[in-house]
Amino acid sequence: MEQALAGDGEIFLAYRDGCLKLLDRQTLKKGGLAVEVDPRPGEQHSYPAPKKELLAQAVGKKTHTIVDATCGWAQDSLALFRMGYQVTCIERSPVMAALIQDGFERLAKKDWVLRRELSPPKLLLGNAIELLANLPEQPDCIYLDPMFPAKKKQSAATRKSMAILRDILGDDLDRQALFDAAWAATGRRVVVKSPDYAEPLGGKPSESLHGKLLRYDVYLKS
Repeated sequence: MEQALAGDGEIFLAYRDGCLKLLDRQTLKKGGLAVEVDPRPGEQHSYPAPKKELLAQAVGKKTHTIVDATCGWAQDSLALFRMGYQVTCIERSPVMAALIQDGFERLAKKDWVLRRELSPPKLLLGNAIELLANLPEQPDCIYLDPMFPAKKKQSAATRKSMAILRDILGDDLDRQALFDAAWAATGRRVVVKSPDYAEPLGGKPSESLHGKLLRYDVYLKS
């Protein structure tokens, strides 16, 4: 089993069960956490998946190209990919980027991806503020899911994955600068996913779509 030390050694990467996993003392016996590339519970397995979710409504049915500038565990990026969007991901943590890249490599070997000759999302490693300023062309949509201070209780599975992500990345204290960079770089819209208690990141949005514990603030360029 190959291992790569992350941080102070409390968190590490290991190849288990055919994929790269993130482990700590709590998850060691449970098998660890990996980037899940299959549809989430409740999502359809058809491709392209129907654009009915709030996420799809927020990014827009006429959108083709999306940059997810705060990739995290890549679940929203993968959901958008399964809907047929062309997705580019940005991740600043080398640890998370390694997990994401492993997930995308596994995705590329899926039968439904091979049959349709699809290419997984593109992954860029680095500071999103800098990378957004140097995109080769403007995407239709830039998607932001910054790390806000936690205030709400979550499910055990979500809590663990998000807790580890927060340990690695911390809160996004530069999220206002990130929004400004996204607004300058996008061709049509910026979508910000945030907890329901957070103030809108870019001021009053063009529209907001509300879920149970979160919302999508949509900012449209005229």
